[in-house]
Amino acid sequence: MIHRASASTPSSTGQQPAAALARAPRWGRIAWLATFSLGAGLSTTSARANEVTDWNTRTATLVNPQTPMEQTRSFSIVQLAVHDALNAIEPRYARYAFDGEALGASPDAAVAAATFQALSVLLPAESPELTAWYDEALAAIPEGDAKARGVEIGSLAAARLIELRAQDDVAGALAEPYVPGDAPGDYRATPPFDVVVGAGWSKLATFATPRASAFRPAPPPRLDGRRYTRDYAEVKALGVQANSTRTPDQSQIADFWYESSATGWLRIANVLAARENLDPWESARLLALVSVAMADGFINGFDAKYHYDYWRPITAIRAGDTDGNKHTAGDASWTPYCDTPPVADYPSTHSVLGAAAAAVLARQFGDHTPFAIDSLSLPGVIRSFGSFSQAAEENAASRVYCGIHWRSSTRAGLEQGRQIGELVAQYELGSLCHP
Repeated sequence: MIHRASASTPSSTGQQPAAALARAPRWGRIAWLATFSLGAGLSTTSARANEVTDWNTRTATLVNPQTPMEQTRSFSIVQLAVHDALNAIEPRYARYAFDGEALGASPDAAVAAATFQALSVLLPAESPELTAWYDEALAAIPEGDAKARGVEIGSLAAARLIELRAQDDVAGALAEPYVPGDAPGDYRATPPFDVVVGAGWSKLATFATPRASAFRPAPPPRLDGRRYTRDYAEVKALGVQANSTRTPDQSQIADFWYESSATGWLRIANVLAARENLDPWESARLLALVSVAMADGFINGFDAKYHYDYWRPITAIRAGDTDGNKHTAGDASWTPYCDTPPVADYPSTHSVLGAAAAAVLARQFGDHTPFAIDSLSLPGVIRSFGSFSQAAEENAASRVYCGIHWRSSTRAGLEQGRQIGELVAQYELGSLCHP
């Protein structure tokens, strides 16, 4: 079951201090992850590739309570640590940050230790599940110098990545005060939320792109223009909760892609890593690149979101008679098919992350690589794709069918994400800029 939108009216909030965010329902659970759990399990289309992909799947379980933005940061730190630890043992790829060496160390021990040490810092509290997995992984490795050196090098690689990101003020970025406008086109809080989240997320250091505004898209459509009129009519008809013009397949697409981008696209990467028999070094590089592309997708995307402060469809359609466009009839009771996340509209970062991940995967496997995947937000359904770009396009369209983004926002997101993904994909990790 998906969390459907509430018909309540948004409150007129002013500044949104950290205390207000703390009182609010956790967005990472409520908006995208509340009604399905990563905890038990694994995706039905998942296949085991190696220890790297196994630990990535476990990481997805453990970061489930985080907001989608936090998830991409956590994944990036973990996967970069794993990548650097493996290449300290056997140098195949340029490393991102860690320059230690441990020739002859156990790769499996290094992967487990890097993940364990990074998550021990990134998770808000001690995790018995993480400890149990770690103890189990180490128990399966023969005792000896190789195991001890693997644990040491993995721990050191994780410590280096944590140190590198020590200046990230995650809590402050999520709860930075935001004063909404009240003019037509201005973003403001959307039901069921009475807070605005992530206004400061673009202040975090990027992992790879030169700066948060490096790929800022052109401005969103003017409210009195034809493009906005088309967008308005489309989402009003397709994205409404009841009496929609959505086809059954479009409703399925909305539900299927509603889960967090980070967990969804990394699961695709894991499926391909297993199918294509990638070894641990190849898997670590792929997962690190996908994670970094999505993390920078959020940082760059949120720069644009709060630069333009563009309103969401639920706000616009309920106020359609006051926007100065004679072709946009308002509907004060209009409710979208899916809950609208509490962040500004333009661009759709769901689309940014999908396009960024697709660009990395296309670089690795070729765009026209067929695959099938399931979804944590629509269990039991598997969708098949002929290319990564096709999946990214459908992922973007899902936000229109959900009623939570304009078509122009998804198109801008796809282009921004493609640029970010292609930049990340063309470099070795050691060539990327970092804090």
